[in-house]
Amino acid sequence: MFHPIKHFKTITTHRHLVMQGCFEVGLYTQGLLHDLSKYSPTEFIPGALYYKGTESPNNTERKKRGYSKAWLHHKGRNKHHFEYWIDYTLAPDHHIGGNKMPVKYVVEMYVDRVGASKNYQKEKYNDASALKYYEKGKNRYMMHEETEALLVKLLTYLAEHGEEATNDYIRREILHTETKVYIVKKIVAFLQSHFNRGI
Repeated sequence: MFHPIKHFKTITTHRHLVMQGCFEVGLYTQGLLHDLSKYSPTEFIPGALYYKGTESPNNTERKKRGYSKAWLHHKGRNKHHFEYWIDYTLAPDHHIGGNKMPVKYVVEMYVDRVGASKNYQKEKYNDASALKYYEKGKNRYMMHEETEALLVKLLTYLAEHGEEATNDYIRREILHTETKVYIVKKIVAFLQSHFNRGI
């Protein structure tokens, strides 16, 4: 079946969840640009064709075709996926491995996983959902050890302290964007109050 409207709603809901999460920690540009490639024909058409609503259509495409063309396109264009950073290493045997990701993309990866968990699990979602999902697949990941350690740290912090406290921790201790977020929130509040007064 072909479900373009349902797929559009799913990926757009996910984008809005991630955008909100990125804004909360001060990653405004990344929030605005997150997953835009999903609307390209290469990704959108298979997404609508293999849509299920309970999991990524990439998994269904893999079952049908043996690989996911949409995923290969997506992971090569979005730096918040650790697969984007997989390359030959400079080790003597030149094996393939995960390179260390810039911190801002590790944070976006964290926000992405939280957004995906919320989107697919809906009312079943809780603060431990994204950590549980990570733990199910961790033995298959080819991720740089420092990148993985930071991701696990954030997912664990979320499970133990909740989303608001984790966002605060990320702003203060990981990205040091506390001041920037505070200023933007003040500007938005100011504009909203003046807009509401003018109505």
